[in-house]
Amino acid sequence: MIKGFFSKRKKYATIPSRNGKKDIPEGLMSKCPSCKTITYAKELRNHLFVCESCDYHHRIGSSDRIAFTLDEGSFQAFNEDLVAKNPLDFPGYTEKSKADREKSGLNEAVRTGKGTIDGKPVIVAIMDAGFRMGSMGSVVGEKITRAIETAVEDGVPFILFSASGGARMQEGVLSLMQMAKTSTALNQLRNKGLLYVSVMTDPTTGGVSASFASLGDINLAEPGALIGFAGRRIIEQTIREKLPDDFQTAEFLLEHGQLDKVVHRKEMKATLSTILKLHEPTEGAESNA
Repeated sequence: MIKGFFSKRKKYATIPSRNGKKDIPEGLMSKCPSCKTITYAKELRNHLFVCESCDYHHRIGSSDRIAFTLDEGSFQAFNEDLVAKNPLDFPGYTEKSKADREKSGLNEAVRTGKGTIDGKPVIVAIMDAGFRMGSMGSVVGEKITRAIETAVEDGVPFILFSASGGARMQEGVLSLMQMAKTSTALNQLRNKGLLYVSVMTDPTTGGVSASFASLGDINLAEPGALIGFAGRRIIEQTIREKLPDDFQTAEFLLEHGQLDKVVHRKEMKATLSTILKLHEPTEGAESNA
C-alpha cells in the first residue's frame, strides 16, 4: 500500500525524559531547603554552608564544624574508638549502628577532643546528626562526660556544639541516664570555676535540650535552629492551643530569655574567641586560686 511510504507525523511534541538528561555528578550541586536556590556545593562550602540568597544555615557535620571553628591543625581527637553495644538486645540496632558507622565514617554521634581558637586552648564536644540523627546513647554520654573531666583536669574551657534528635530509644533508660551523668560532670566543671559554652544547632531536641545543651554558662545558637523538648504537635494537643509560627526557633528562645545570643555561623569563631578572651583568668586570680 502506498501509505506505507510515508511516516506518520507526531501530533504532539515530546518532552525528553529525566533519564535522558545528562546526569549531574552527585554532590556537585546543592538546593537550599528554604528558598530552593541551587548552588555549587564547593561554593556553598566556601560560605560555610550558609545560603547566600536567604541566609539559611544548612546542617553540617562534625568535620566541617571543626574546620570552621578551631584553628587549622589544632584539633586532637580522643576516645574515638568507643562504640555502642546493644545492651537491651534491641532488634536490628547492631546492624543499624554498623550501617551508620560505614555511611558516616564516625563511630558515634559525637566527636570530642582538644584544640585552640585563636590560640586559646579548649576542650570541645561536637555532635553529628549524620550518625543516628545525633541521638544520645550511652557512648555519647560517656564521651561528653570524659571530655568535661578532661577540661577539669586541664583547667580549660569546655565548648559543646549540640545537634540531636534526643535520647536514643534503642538504649532505653541507659540513654536517659546520660542526662544526669553529663549534668553532674558539668557541675564539677562549674565548681572549678571553669567556663562552659553551649552552642545549639539545628536540631537540638529531646533529652539533649533538657540536659547538657541548656546548662551552659553562656548559651548560644545558630539562626533558625530548632530547639525544644517535645514536638510541636504534641504540645499543641496537650495544651489545646495554637503555638506561634516561630515557636522552638532560636529567635523565639532568645526573645523569651532562654538564650544569650543567636550567632551567625560566619561570626561564630570570632564570638567564641571574644568570650574566651573575656573569661581568661588574670594572674592575680590564678595565684589566689
